[in-house]
Amino acid sequence: MYYGNIKNCDIANGIGVRVTLFVSGCTNRCKNCFQPETWDFCYGQPFTADTEQQLISMLSADYINGLTLLGGEPMEPQNQRGLLPFLKCVRQQLPQKTIWAYSGFTLEELRREGTHAHCEVTEELLSLLDVLVDGRFVEELKDISLRFRGSSNQRLIDMKKTLAAKPGEIVLWEE
Repeated sequence: MYYGNIKNCDIANGIGVRVTLFVSGCTNRCKNCFQPETWDFCYGQPFTADTEQQLISMLSADYINGLTLLGGEPMEPQNQRGLLPFLKCVRQQLPQKTIWAYSGFTLEELRREGTHAHCEVTEELLSLLDVLVDGRFVEELKDISLRFRGSSNQRLIDMKKTLAAKPGEIVLWEE
């Protein structure tokens, strides 16, 4: 897995001050994507053990609320496989931090076997998230007044409550 950027003090992509990891690779290729260079799966630098330790160190600061995953597309299957061990480590070492992920795939696409986005680690990875912002960016539905998303079709999903709810029920995140 590769990543294009790491931001240490991001306030735009989740609650509070966050560390943001922009992974590389995306097959969604949304019209007017704000980072089309990240569509390339080899854009940026390799995600290594040193990268993980750098992120853990950044996340350890008291003023950091959590980690946000962006892209590219964190939920591309090869990125899921690369992120899973790291997210397990974050949960183990920093259980008080929240984990948000942005995906152009909907939760339904991610959970449905046989879709491009679903793989053998998807369910476990989803269980490690606090909030999933799902759905492709749609230029025609762009709305700059929306909090933490770019177009009105995108949802902020409370993953803990959704996974505890009855099958098929999606619980939206509320601040």
